[in-house]
Amino acid sequence: MRRLPFSPWHLLLMPLALLFALPLVQMVLTAFMPDGDINRFPPRFIPSRLQLDGFVGLFSQSSALRWLANTVIVAAIAVGSHLVLCSMAGYGFARLKFFGKQAGFVVILATIMIPTQLLMIPTYVMFSRLGLVDTLAAAFVPWLASAFGIFLMRQFFLSLPGELEDAARIDGCTAFGVFWRVVLPLARPALATLTVFTLLGSWNDLIWPLIAISDDSLYTIQLGLATFQGTRHTQWSLLMAGNVVATLPLIIGFVAAQRQFVATMTFTGLKG
Repeated sequence: MRRLPFSPWHLLLMPLALLFALPLVQMVLTAFMPDGDINRFPPRFIPSRLQLDGFVGLFSQSSALRWLANTVIVAAIAVGSHLVLCSMAGYGFARLKFFGKQAGFVVILATIMIPTQLLMIPTYVMFSRLGLVDTLAAAFVPWLASAFGIFLMRQFFLSLPGELEDAARIDGCTAFGVFWRVVLPLARPALATLTVFTLLGSWNDLIWPLIAISDDSLYTIQLGLATFQGTRHTQWSLLMAGNVVATLPLIIGFVAAQRQFVATMTFTGLKG
């Protein structure tokens, strides 16, 4: 019997992948559909003709470019702060010795189990007293660091051999030099994975900006797209065009980092 040029699991995974990709394909096609095709019953999957009215309306009838710029700012700050703060905290919990290390890590890890909805009211009160409500800072400050990011980086650092750090110390590296010159270059897969998760979370965040921001010039792209949906009328062509614009950067980012993402998922489970 001739062997297949690919794993037999692909025979199962390929149909599943097509099934999960179907909503994405439908979203892209709907963005190019005329309103008559969108509102038709039964709905059409293939448009009768392609047009750009949804994209033209998106950028002419709304502040989509401003919303997209706000989202890029929020996501960039969130990713940058996560990479710096979570990597440093994760390395501290993985390698450094200090009083209360284990207890502190357990407390941080326990915060993952607290539902986000329970934190919204106290967070809003705190932000209001700090004067951050209805500012762009209200959207990115909650994303400066996360318990999951600290946990992810700690687990990856535990998988690295300590002999490399010992050799660097013998050569005269300081504690920060070991972290910067030896550990961080080896942690690129974990940093890429943390980037993907943080980008997805901060880019798609809707509930908290909806509560903390009321000025439409400070809307993120997800909050702006929500204004296209109403109780009586939804602008489907604009909404689907906006979803295409909002989703495309995430797809590009994930494709660029997928190899590091898989590598990190393999390494982080080796040590506990």
